[in-house]
Amino acid sequence: MSSVLIIAIVLLFALLIIGVPVALSFFLTAMLIAVGNDASLSLLMSFSYKNTSSIVLLTIPLFIMAGSIMAYGGIGKQIINAASRLVGKLKGGLAVVGIIACSIFAAISGSACATLSAIGGIIGPMLREKKYPMGLVAAMLASAGVIGILIPPSGIMILYGWSSSTSVLACFLAGAVPGIILAILLSLVTLFMLRKDPNIETLTGEELKKVHAEQKRIRKESGQPGPFWALLMPFIILGCIYGGITTTTEAAAIATAYAIPIGFIVYKKLTWNAMKDSFIEAAKSTGTIMLLTITVQMLRRMFIDVNLPKIILNAFYSVTDNRWGILAMINLFLIVLGMLMDDTSGTLLATPILVPIIRELGFSPVHFAAILAVNLGMGNITPPVAPLLYFSSRIIDAPLKEMLKPTLMYFLFAWLPTLLLVTFVPAVSTWLPQLCGYAI
Repeated sequence: MSSVLIIAIVLLFALLIIGVPVALSFFLTAMLIAVGNDASLSLLMSFSYKNTSSIVLLTIPLFIMAGSIMAYGGIGKQIINAASRLVGKLKGGLAVVGIIACSIFAAISGSACATLSAIGGIIGPMLREKKYPMGLVAAMLASAGVIGILIPPSGIMILYGWSSSTSVLACFLAGAVPGIILAILLSLVTLFMLRKDPNIETLTGEELKKVHAEQKRIRKESGQPGPFWALLMPFIILGCIYGGITTTTEAAAIATAYAIPIGFIVYKKLTWNAMKDSFIEAAKSTGTIMLLTITVQMLRRMFIDVNLPKIILNAFYSVTDNRWGILAMINLFLIVLGMLMDDTSGTLLATPILVPIIRELGFSPVHFAAILAVNLGMGNITPPVAPLLYFSSRIIDAPLKEMLKPTLMYFLFAWLPTLLLVTFVPAVSTWLPQLCGYAI
């Protein structure tokens, strides 16, 4: 490994650790390698621009916009009401309602932050009223919000598919089963932690029936429909994509077009100001992602020019020549990466470096899509960066120190088992894509 490359990698991690913006860190590292290897800067810029001029990337702002409009349009409340019918009478059942609602909303927004905003802002006060420990609630919703990375459609899977030249639709399906497994494990861990809490107020079956009857009466008197129109949206999105009716980008546009009348006319919660705010939010998120994409393309080109994937693979082989052992080491690398940067940055950086290694080892890139998503999703709740942990702390108004113990429980008994299953049992992530006819 050349001295320039060693200095560049040290610089990259140093910049990330001290809090320099990720896009700037990528750019400075790419410039250092380019200057050190006498690469043409003009060719580097044109390569980056050409690679980011893809209509697939238009899918991301459209899904962000759809999720934001649905959040402002009162859809989250309808999803929570629907989920409460399933597990509302269990002790700790209202917390599980939050996890189920996050899973459903994830299939609408494709975004962890949008999911946490829409569901956490509604169910948080409900759980506080029922005397749930708010540190646990905030930790639970932070983990559940990440399900949006796995349940299709997922913005991370779009970026991964685009940057690895893998079918985006196959990547969507690869995350579905792991997402369901994670939701189930999060629910079981939550019920276990709440099983002996004497302060939780739990509704009996009869009380729950009365609550649902009262909700139905209010809906009837106000003329407001139930959750049907909200729950229909994921079926429309995924039906259009996998039915061969539309591309992923077109389905995202349909989702946005569907969300507007549902919010304005059906549930009557969406306002012009709220829609303007959702457009601004989508524009900000898109700008951030595109800046990351452009700078990471520069870094990707320089890493490939200096043959970094081969260098890393040889380093792995010096430890073991067992491909499963190497895959375990890749997981450790991704866990550390997830601790230092958000999921979008981690995906854009790790994909061009690690996918060639995965192919060399004989693993499927579709299988690796699920591994990457689970690892970087876990990074969202793992300090020091842990963006969703801090975000959930603000939304729920819970001290971060009260979130650490339940977060550790979720990490050990929900996230790690999911990661181990996805990594060492490839069928968990590849079964559904193969069932739908995608080559693995």
